[in-house]
Amino acid sequence: MIARRIKVSGRVQGVGFRHATVGAAQSFGVAGWVRNRADGAVEIFVQGDADAVARAVDWCRRGPPAARVTAVEVAEAPVDAGCAAFGARPTA
Repeated sequence: MIARRIKVSGRVQGVGFRHATVGAAQSFGVAGWVRNRADGAVEIFVQGDADAVARAVDWCRRGPPAARVTAVEVAEAPVDAGCAAFGARPTA
């Protein structure tokens, strides 16, 4: 199991990015969370097997149809043993 923290910038708030991320992550079988950031970006924590995490990261590079992703930063993160599902969190 691996984990990644992802920051997605561009037109990613107000376009259903969080909701679409939850659905995509659940379809990939990964756990974690997504939230809007006060700086206008979207932050995502995702963990699971390497292939599923890679698919989630690739999806974040596109996002939902209304989004315009201009930058994606991906960093390794420690696995969170208490994180078993994927959901949306409040803005941070």
